[in-house]
Amino acid sequence: MSARHFLSLMDCTPQELIDLVRRGIELKDLRKRGVLFEPLKNRVLGMIFEKASTRTRVSFEAGMIQLGGQAIFLSTRDTQLGRGEPVCDSAIVLSSMLDAVMIRTFAHSTLTEFAAHSVAPVINGLSDDLHPCQLMADMQTFHEHRGSIAGKTVAWIGDGNNMCNSYIEAAMQFDFHLRVACPEGYEPNAELMAQAGDRVQLLRDPRAAAEGAHLISTDVWASMGQEDEVAARIATFRPYQVDRALLDVAAPNVLFMHCLPAHRGEEISEDLLDDPRSVAWDQAENRLHVQKALLEFLVEPAYHHA
Repeated sequence: MSARHFLSLMDCTPQELIDLVRRGIELKDLRKRGVLFEPLKNRVLGMIFEKASTRTRVSFEAGMIQLGGQAIFLSTRDTQLGRGEPVCDSAIVLSSMLDAVMIRTFAHSTLTEFAAHSVAPVINGLSDDLHPCQLMADMQTFHEHRGSIAGKTVAWIGDGNNMCNSYIEAAMQFDFHLRVACPEGYEPNAELMAQAGDRVQLLRDPRAAAEGAHLISTDVWASMGQEDEVAARIATFRPYQVDRALLDVAAPNVLFMHCLPAHRGEEISEDLLDDPRSVAWDQAENRLHVQKALLEFLVEPAYHHA
């Protein structure tokens, strides 16, 4: 039996994704009540980081420990991955020793190649193309605060980056309408846009995108690896700052999300994370809970002896 991977939201059915969100909420409740739940005792998650991380590392490592298992942190400095061993060879060896592998990388092809040669489930902890785990946390957060997102309107303001691409996949899988407001030359993946059809609308005006929206989301203007573009991007994206006035044109019960880290005074106004409509802190915490649901779903549970 070949392993199930989670490289993209398209790797699950819409029903599986909704079940994962609901399970994330249940696991969050168990943790709040201090209930010990360890289905992954003696299971080991390998975490490969080509890109640095705060939330991804802590949420996967803490999540694995809370489920009774262990996590091993591997940076490219500590492994052969950064020293010329082919990805397929690393995949064969590492997956024979681990019960799951989470990879945070630059090229999405690293993930697909690793998964093709892995006997253990592979999870996308972020690639240049997609960030599906973050989207699952966003969907859990919306569900907790507002119920089902199906049929709702979501606005993505800013760069058509990996987060935006995953929002397009989420629009297809969770059945909502997405408006993307971005400057010319910073559009999301054209293939994904075509696949989504009229479910996704591309706009240049952030106010038009935000109008009547139930959820507004944004991200930093320059991601890791784009440090040399910062000044140019700040000038281009200035009109795309999300502030309280932008939230005011949205639906009265709008939620604001940001996957963090945030640059106050750039993609968001200084005070936006303090606005009662912002749920960014819940959203960050939910990475832990929904990824635990994902680990539970993908990793073979420990054998229970009667």
